[in-house]
Amino acid sequence: MKRLVFLLCLFFTFGIMYGQKYAVVDMEYVLKNIPAYETANDQLEQISKKWQGEVEAVEAEAKTMSRNFETEMVFLSDEMKKQRAAEIIAKEKEASDLKRHYFGPGGELDKKREALVRPIQDEIYNALKELCEEHKCQMILDRSSSPNIVYLAPKLDVSDDLLQKLGYLKSK
Repeated sequence: MKRLVFLLCLFFTFGIMYGQKYAVVDMEYVLKNIPAYETANDQLEQISKKWQGEVEAVEAEAKTMSRNFETEMVFLSDEMKKQRAAEIIAKEKEASDLKRHYFGPGGELDKKREALVRPIQDEIYNALKELCEEHKCQMILDRSSSPNIVYLAPKLDVSDDLLQKLGYLKSK
């Protein structure tokens, strides 16, 4: 009886597994072939460098203030020492706040990425959804993010189909 239940479970599992149809897409390959995505990444990199320069300038100013304070400390009164120390702390806080404002969670870089990349991602998602319906798939996996895929039959890779649907690849 146990053996019969085991065999039924085994057949049921394999039946479900083989009854599902799936496809695979290589998102790295797809994104490299979408010029708008490359342009958006270039813009994000330029903006990031600009903002990083601003943050580094404020941090450098705080370090200069700190070094000057250390060299001038013997000549300063206690009141001046407190004032300079407070100024240095305020400048360091300004640098930290600026870094968080630009690069922190929900910061300006995230907002800019959302504005530039989100429309491309939505277009890809909608095209994948259509492909899934056309190929009658239950699931499409991302080949580039799964290191566990050792071999993939070329007929399961729908990356070129996706690029064609998006208009970035001519008909085969």
